[in-house]
Amino acid sequence: MSGSGSQSDIERAADAVRDGDLVVYPTETVYGLGADALDPEAVERVFATKGRDRENPVSMAVPDVETAAEYTELGGRERAFMRQFLPGPVTVVVERGDRLPDALTAGRDRVGVRVPDHDLALSLLGRVAPVTATSANASGRPSVRQTSSLHEQVRRAASVVVDDGETPGGGSTVVDVGRGTVHRRGALADRVEDWLSDR
Repeated sequence: MSGSGSQSDIERAADAVRDGDLVVYPTETVYGLGADALDPEAVERVFATKGRDRENPVSMAVPDVETAAEYTELGGRERAFMRQFLPGPVTVVVERGDRLPDALTAGRDRVGVRVPDHDLALSLLGRVAPVTATSANASGRPSVRQTSSLHEQVRRAASVVVDDGETPGGGSTVVDVGRGTVHRRGALADRVEDWLSDR
């Protein structure tokens, strides 16, 4: 999936993430609010900007399963699932690695992993990763499908907004493959549940 966002926008967004700033980027569901997922201060700015409860962990986005494996502990079943469903609108909850800050995971031992099925998002993640993967809305407000709908506090906080027009909407299915648990049904939920029940 591609659109009007330019590669120069992606370069600027990648530089901003490296500098510890926040960016807004498109995915195959809604717009995401991105920051360096390894930088506790940048992650904290994501929580502050969204007004998000610090006990509610944030997922991370990476360009591929191999990159996810650098920051998490993946078992064979999880790798098989991720090869089947990623890139795609599925968040896979796995055991975190030591390099991830407590700010991202709310001190928990697991983290959500996203590989968005969107050319611009993957282009950004190919330059800088992992990046936070949380919707670019203030907590309690609707998810954002077009940049004109960004809440003022998010727009002010983001150094770069990568505009790719209107996104399809919906939410990712959140699944802990190792524990066989679907935490949130979203896109592809039936297929995810079928996969879990068959293995």
